[in-house]
Amino acid sequence: MGREVKLSLVFRDMWQSAGKYQPRVDQLLKVAPAIVRMGCFDRVETNGGGFEQVNLLYGENPNVAVRAWTEPFREAGIQTHMLDRGLNGLRMSPCAADLRRLFYKVKKAQGTDITRIFDGLNDPRNVLPSILYAKEAGMVAQASLCLTHSPVHTADYFIALGKQFIEAGADEICLKDMAGIGRPVTLGKIVRGIKEAFPDIPIQYHTHSGPGFSMASILEVCLNGCDYVDTAMSPLSWGTGHPDVIAVQEMLRDAGFAVKEINMEAYMEARSLIQEMYDDFLGYYCPEYNRLDNSLLIKPGLPGGMMGSLMTDLEDNLSSLNKWKVKHGEPELTTDQLMVKLFDEVAYVWPKVGYPPLVTPFSQYVKNLALFNVISLEKGKQRWEIFPDTVWDMVLGKTGRLPGPVDEEIKALAASLGRSFTDADPQGNYPDCLEDYRREMAGKGWDCGEDDEELFEYAMHPQQYEAFRSGKAKADFEADLARRKAARNAPASAGLPSVITVSLYGVRYKLDVAYDGAAPAASAATVAAPAGAGEDLTAPLSGKFFLTKDTQEKPKKVGDPVKKGETLCYIEAMKVQNAVAADFDGVITAILKSNGDAVEEDEPILKIAKN
Repeated sequence: MGREVKLSLVFRDMWQSAGKYQPRVDQLLKVAPAIVRMGCFDRVETNGGGFEQVNLLYGENPNVAVRAWTEPFREAGIQTHMLDRGLNGLRMSPCAADLRRLFYKVKKAQGTDITRIFDGLNDPRNVLPSILYAKEAGMVAQASLCLTHSPVHTADYFIALGKQFIEAGADEICLKDMAGIGRPVTLGKIVRGIKEAFPDIPIQYHTHSGPGFSMASILEVCLNGCDYVDTAMSPLSWGTGHPDVIAVQEMLRDAGFAVKEINMEAYMEARSLIQEMYDDFLGYYCPEYNRLDNSLLIKPGLPGGMMGSLMTDLEDNLSSLNKWKVKHGEPELTTDQLMVKLFDEVAYVWPKVGYPPLVTPFSQYVKNLALFNVISLEKGKQRWEIFPDTVWDMVLGKTGRLPGPVDEEIKALAASLGRSFTDADPQGNYPDCLEDYRREMAGKGWDCGEDDEELFEYAMHPQQYEAFRSGKAKADFEADLARRKAARNAPASAGLPSVITVSLYGVRYKLDVAYDGAAPAASAATVAAPAGAGEDLTAPLSGKFFLTKDTQEKPKKVGDPVKKGETLCYIEAMKVQNAVAADFDGVITAILKSNGDAVEEDEPILKIAKN
């Protein structure tokens, strides 16, 4: 046999590419022994990316989960690896430097061996500090090249970037083909170019199956020197996920590579356990579209890891948009129609905002901006009517240097809004924060945890952590899961409303409705009664209501004066906090929602009296 190629199981990304949530820790511990016994994996992706955040969303402590989940693999001599977002740590927004440094210390202490560092813009200023922090903590620093296909993303561009990361101390390189749209021949050139300069640096290839290039790409990178390949397993392989380990192993062995055998008895056991997890609750958050390959993904280049949440988001946005269309006597759209419109708009928006590689968080930013445009255009409005601050930060250079030029249309829009561009080091925009969070935890009587892991979790995900500690996250998740199960199992009431709004003596109430004598499921917000005078401030899109985006921001309260254009609150939708601003000068007379409440587009959230 020829040169050995080693296999990695991207267990975390398998689930993120399929849907919204990850398995519970008890489910993870049940499947771990079978994965170990499969005998073919040198590495398993255990955590990172959205893992910690989604655990919080359904009420589970991610620190407990990561410590328990990594242990069986480390005991078996299998390396554990995680995905991290450089400047953003594990979240969608940038982090302070002291939080980034603590991040690696915590994850190393919890049992994660390798960190896959990536920056959505491929800006070395966001990656190089993380390489240093990871190595300080004793982790293997694997620096990623976020691959995409555009006029500015050439093989020479990626080869030069890989060399820069290695010269700065990276132990390994990952070709992160997060959308699976890297062209096989070009990917082979990138691997060969890096290996010619640094033959002893391991290279790992990560791809997604959806667009259809994945198997050809895996073969091409291995022929040119790739050392590790990420794979998945049934029932979560292929589709918007990753190639199945059986197919990859057979292909590489036929090509003359040495690849470990698969214990098929253990494979079938692990497969059955994964299906049990799917049937238990995770499948309620895995749209069927994500189980299919789709070459339509080549044009927009959206990443497989985002498709899990995209289709769920589209369901909500389609429902809201179709309500508007029915109200205005227009024909409703199907999911396919909205999806094609979205993909076309992504292709239109992407070059205008400087060709950011479509990976978290910038894939969400571009996709969200495109979706807002589609909704606006469908309602007879203009593009760019909703342009979130987070997207502006990307366009203006506050989160890193864009690989391509920003379109003149966007520059003119920025100038009209008084927004300015910058090329300063992004880290300078985010001052140290840990001591502030440490004081807040002490004030709440919360322990910072072993190795400061609870402090880390609070500082990294403040709103989700508070919802987890209060029990609200678990209650909201269980109520949502109950609604989804009821909707799937109660066809007799299909098409009938589960929520209605009534007006009584000028006051509006939301009522939950159930049929056939069943008790109605509790909604996130049962009453939307305006408590003061003035005009309604309505939600510009469906999502979750928050008064602040983090604990450092002071929330608005009833009686506060506001100025036109001033940010009053946020709607979290599609993993992004979207600021909601005042339409006029006035005074807040009522706050109609609580933090974490679900809201629909055009639903009143605040009441403001004009000056």
